[in-house]
Amino acid sequence: MNIAIVGFATEGKVSLEYYRVRGHAITICDANPDTQVPDGVASQLGEMYLDNLDRFDVIVRTAGMHPRLILDKNPSVALKITTAVNEFLANSPTKNIIGITGTKGKGTTSTLTAKILEAAGHTVWLGGNIGRSPLEFIDQIEPDDWVVLELSSFQLIDLKHSPHIATCLMVVPEHLNWHEDYEEYIAAKQQLFIHQSESDIAIYYADNEDSESVADASMGRLVPYCSPPGAYVTNKNIVINDHLVCPVDGLKLLGQHNWQNACAAVTAVWQAGINNTVAIRSGLTSFSGLEHRLELVRKVDGVDYYDDSFGTTPETAIVALRAFSQPKVVVLGGSDKGASYDQLAHTVANSNVRHVIVIGDETAKISAALRAHGFTAMTIGITTMPEMVKAMHRIAQPGDVGLLSTGCASFGLFTDYKDRGNQFKAAVLALNEAA
Repeated sequence: MNIAIVGFATEGKVSLEYYRVRGHAITICDANPDTQVPDGVASQLGEMYLDNLDRFDVIVRTAGMHPRLILDKNPSVALKITTAVNEFLANSPTKNIIGITGTKGKGTTSTLTAKILEAAGHTVWLGGNIGRSPLEFIDQIEPDDWVVLELSSFQLIDLKHSPHIATCLMVVPEHLNWHEDYEEYIAAKQQLFIHQSESDIAIYYADNEDSESVADASMGRLVPYCSPPGAYVTNKNIVINDHLVCPVDGLKLLGQHNWQNACAAVTAVWQAGINNTVAIRSGLTSFSGLEHRLELVRKVDGVDYYDDSFGTTPETAIVALRAFSQPKVVVLGGSDKGASYDQLAHTVANSNVRHVIVIGDETAKISAALRAHGFTAMTIGITTMPEMVKAMHRIAQPGDVGLLSTGCASFGLFTDYKDRGNQFKAAVLALNEAA
């Protein structure tokens, strides 16, 4: 077949190897005219990279490429467009696949799920949005293996296949600068469930209506979590089907939102037939968290500094604020994702936040929202991470938490959330203890 791979970053390179070893003719299409393409591989680069894609049999879009960008220039190719995830689900050697989506918590829940399956003695492959294309390991999978996929709306919007077990975590407005509107975002999440059969399982967060509406697209059996018959927390214990799994104090993860993530993972593996509570407990309690998710960087002069750069919505900033009982100095702000900051401002004003350092393009909107709720302890105008951290250090008192949980995307001041988090950690590590 004649195949176009649209977008040639990490995922595109994996797709190239997957299709090339299968004998297909490949053309790399990328907006960057300086893209380095391997010898012997055709390319279509620069401004014309989306032109005349109808000449290809298959068009493999990278997840970040919205299909409408392809269709705007090639209206007849909708049925030709696919993704790495689509190709994987269509051709996986195992049907033991758990797909996990939602607005936040996907990476943590996916990792917890994989760790529990491993503790139960299974060979597990973890991929998707967490950073590894499933096509990278498809040829190594055995039929009895398990696969856990973290899946974003970017990967799901044109999904043509569903896994045996699909899980939807909390859903709130997100990526509205990529999706046309919230309805399209919801519809993208539903694609994970819509191709399920009656023998499949659809898991949803019991306390979130949009999560339930996403899972309701499934023809399979609906199972809630944070409520029976799924896993839930009672008396600070995680319980499922009358079995005590573990106390929440046994988790190394901070915050009640991670209790919810743990319940989602336990529910998924229980539905997969894993009911060994010793293995489940081992998987849950062995995981200390992913980078840039409420990650403790260092204690300086009695202040604990936490990197939560992965959180890019007001809702995730609220969750981070609620994870700590101590007074907080917090960095908020960044680039616009179409969100409202009213509830975040309400949370700040009605908590023990000592001070807010407001940064980035959203400074005016966030500071106005804070003032509207009577909160005025703000610093604005700082544009570099070292200065932000120095300001935190000056303002925070012993026993406080210094928290980077901006509630916004990172673009403008930083390359991405990883760059923002890494700069924060470097600046914190550079602080000098008081004499």
